[in-house]
Amino acid sequence: MRTGGCKGPRRRGFKREKGTMIRRQALVWFISALLLSSCAGWQRGDWPQDLAGIPPRSEIASVPFFPQDEYQCGPAALAMALAWSGLDIQPAELTEKVYTASLKGSLQPAMVAGARRSGRLAYVISGTEALIREIAAGHPVIVLQNLGLSWLPVWHYAVAVGYDMPRDEVMLHSGLNARQRMSMPVFQNTWARAEDWGLLVLKPDELPATAVENSFVEAVLGLEKAKQPAAALQGYRAALNRWPRNLGAMMGLGNSYYALGDLKNSEAAFRQAAESHPNEGAAFNNLADVLLRQGKKNEAMEAVLEAIALGGPGKETFLKTLEEIQSASP
Repeated sequence: MRTGGCKGPRRRGFKREKGTMIRRQALVWFISALLLSSCAGWQRGDWPQDLAGIPPRSEIASVPFFPQDEYQCGPAALAMALAWSGLDIQPAELTEKVYTASLKGSLQPAMVAGARRSGRLAYVISGTEALIREIAAGHPVIVLQNLGLSWLPVWHYAVAVGYDMPRDEVMLHSGLNARQRMSMPVFQNTWARAEDWGLLVLKPDELPATAVENSFVEAVLGLEKAKQPAAALQGYRAALNRWPRNLGAMMGLGNSYYALGDLKNSEAAFRQAAESHPNEGAAFNNLADVLLRQGKKNEAMEAVLEAIALGGPGKETFLKTLEEIQSASP
């Protein structure tokens, strides 16, 4: 697991440390600069061939820029993406949530969790084509780069906010620089050394331009697990608008309504799941549970018996639901 360490100058209060530390950081950046310069000027970037309908240039001017403090590229990058999505937030508010002091950086799972705890959809992408399509759709992308070498990594988070195919460049909010232009070959090399990891931070009802059905539903499930039922509700609705028969989205919708105390709509969601997927015992089991919570014991019994008859890996859970129904007051 990589961590965005973001070595570099502080914005303020910079204090010289021991000479050995200064020389070590200087060596890292010298190697990085040497490596980056060696990539530029002799090749063009590997732009995807199939980009029909994608403009040759695009920039998302609405992404705010927050210059980073030393080692704070993770909080800065996430704050930029969250602020673009409509939240009033500053990097300092995210430091405790995503920054690990012992690592002097931010791990990728912490960045994902930080977005979800803020009520935003965190959707991981990979590859240049996905990056370009998302930027063209107006979605900034948090990217993890290795600005050093494989054996001497310098991890860094930036926010990709634009691209220019004719000039062979991408634009990044990075470090202390807003709209920094980087040649596509250099960017692709530094991004590839971080396994092309990119992160979208979107409002929960907004689908990525490159959304994949199961991946999107899993991303919404992440909001549910982060105890953001209202946001998860929006995400599951968006999923069902695009993929009306997705069982996971139907079940998640019912669970989110349940968590919000809306038993009537929870029942409706689980009924839809059971009707659309009559061979899925889990749908009948959850329907039985929400019916019981509303005092509809007879209907709950019918539903759970259907779940038990269908069987499957959840049968033990279905039997426990049956016991709960049997022990409930008439």
